[in-house]
Amino acid sequence: MSLRRYRTLAILLSALLFLAAVPPGQEKRISVYSNVATYTLPVLDRNGHEYVGLLEILDPLGRVNAAAEGRRLKLRFNSLDCEFEAGKTRGKIAGHTFDLAAPFLIENSRGLVSLDSLNSLLPRFLAMPVNFHETARRLFIGDIATQVRPELDSTSPPRLVLNFTAPVNPTIATEPGKLKMTFTRDPLMPPGSQALSFDNRIITGAGYSENNGAAELTINATAPLMASFSNNGRTITVTAAPLSASGTTPTAAPSPPPAPVPVVSSPANAIRRPLAVVDAAHGGNERGSALSDKLAEKDVTLGFARLLRHELETRGFSVFMLRDSDVNLALDQRAGAANASKAAIYISLHASSGGNGARVYTALMPVADDARGIFHAWNSAQSPALATSQNVAALIATSLQKKQFSSRHATASLRPLNNLVMPAIAIELAPGADGLADLASANYQQKAAAAIADGMIPIRDRLGAQP
Repeated sequence: MSLRRYRTLAILLSALLFLAAVPPGQEKRISVYSNVATYTLPVLDRNGHEYVGLLEILDPLGRVNAAAEGRRLKLRFNSLDCEFEAGKTRGKIAGHTFDLAAPFLIENSRGLVSLDSLNSLLPRFLAMPVNFHETARRLFIGDIATQVRPELDSTSPPRLVLNFTAPVNPTIATEPGKLKMTFTRDPLMPPGSQALSFDNRIITGAGYSENNGAAELTINATAPLMASFSNNGRTITVTAAPLSASGTTPTAAPSPPPAPVPVVSSPANAIRRPLAVVDAAHGGNERGSALSDKLAEKDVTLGFARLLRHELETRGFSVFMLRDSDVNLALDQRAGAANASKAAIYISLHASSGGNGARVYTALMPVADDARGIFHAWNSAQSPALATSQNVAALIATSLQKKQFSSRHATASLRPLNNLVMPAIAIELAPGADGLADLASANYQQKAAAAIADGMIPIRDRLGAQP
């Protein structure tokens, strides 16, 4: 199939994937922020309480195995043995009994715990403080919070400078008299006051709110505003939009829907956020390699992908996760969705019980290339980007070696690398010095994820310039 014919199918497939993966606007969700992973999970209403999957909460935070036996769920988290019983408000962790705020539930072998139990339950698992904003469904684990300090410069035009203690990447939209920043993946905490007033005729005030797993900063003004990023994402400056040709500030339409505002930065401190597609291999009924009796490749790749997403975002990338749950995606679906996203880089993640360290692969292209004009055959769509793919792979392999990972770069006939139009690589994580236990270790995966993200920094801006 030619790439031209496939584009229509790719758009349809990516739309279906988007509809399947993105919850409806009113779906309840909880956001979890920690030093090892940041993630969002759906919330279920049961018997007047809000519930979330216990394994889904714990999986990105450590090694977890569980089995449902009738009305009981037996779970092992790192070195802790735990037991829960459906309908009971008591559980047991490491031999110690404790109370839950609402009955534990088991549905389809899946354990559910009420949100109002998390503040007392999670510190027993994690041995660190937990701060749960229950009404907003935002869960902070450890010392992870990002603070903001607003400062108004009343020069003409006035500037509201927001200084953050860590890089942030909010969604920015405007509506009449307001500029809104929505922080879904950033652990933003409220400023000193949730409502600020400014003695300024253009930027009149700011407000903070949080709801349904997200925080929001709203800037109120009497004129249209725009935002610019600097200081590697730690500073956002809000100022009035430039004057129109008539010499007046353009006014907003009476009631337009919220629309994204392009990020505007000066050349001296411009920050680009190229889009990286991170693809956790396998999923659903496709378990991948059996790494041990209880550990499947699909589970390792998903946890690894979540950690890599966090590391890439802190280094100036935007990230699209092709698989952020236990679902099965065909190879053509993965390639179609990635191509339709117009991403700057595609990274496929695998795991193996053989060898040690990590291996970085680029596509092994077919001998015959039946390209027609500007279009390439589906199985050689990678050809124009292959040189960049090999450059990225070499940088990542070197970065892994610097972090004491045994690493090498090789080519492989590994789909869907051949079918991708952007630079594309695959990374296979293998055990370290502690053997198979490393593959399930969040610390080991996080160290590898950090090395991969570090390796991409030298080429980040060039990736952002890819067509």
